[in-house]
Amino acid sequence: MIEFGHGTHVGLRRTRNEDTYYADASLGLFLVADGMGGHLHGEVASALVRDAVVELVAQDQRLIEAVQGAGERLLACTRDRFDPLPMGTTIAALRLTADSYEVAWVGDSRIYMWQQGLRQISHDHSLVQALIEAGQLDPAKASNHPQRNVLTQALGVTAAAQLHIGMARGWLEAGMAFLLCSDGLTECVEDATIARTVARTDLAAQECVDQLLLCALDAGGDDNISAVLVRCI
Repeated sequence: MIEFGHGTHVGLRRTRNEDTYYADASLGLFLVADGMGGHLHGEVASALVRDAVVELVAQDQRLIEAVQGAGERLLACTRDRFDPLPMGTTIAALRLTADSYEVAWVGDSRIYMWQQGLRQISHDHSLVQALIEAGQLDPAKASNHPQRNVLTQALGVTAAAQLHIGMARGWLEAGMAFLLCSDGLTECVEDATIARTVARTDLAAQECVDQLLLCALDAGGDDNISAVLVRCI
């Protein structure tokens, strides 16, 4: 049995919401997409990718194939529009079957798993993460780095031949939970606070999501904020 909650907020400093999300237990598909700030039509990009992934998964394509196909559609749309800047978006997606899960991601929208503790199972495609892995940046200083929002991979921006879609899969177990979120949440709310909120079994999944959005707003709400929490009961 699946319980889930979802929500998005424009934040306190943006005039429009370029995030989007999808949550459908019958299809077993959940995702968050963050249209890239500073690029034209970020909200168009995230919505186009969302709709394409839903369509392709509904046609029984594997999640990674659906994300690849959605990226190709976005690139084609960008070419057709002749915009001076491309439409770009991140994606963090989860597909559940009766006994297994599959996740796929591009960019810095994240996927966390809760199983007796919180663990980030996605891997940020960002300049800061690359610097950390190269030993050139202390992880403790990452949140204050001036280029922390620079992505190394994004749908609609990265050419298809250079696109590296992150993915992971595993078996489902009762008590597992998955949190998908845009960086509007993780920029403002520490993992420890996220963990405490997700762990609250006295709250429904929707109440946990509402609480996470409020935490991000209380911390400044500098960006659009989106989250989807999925629990396996």
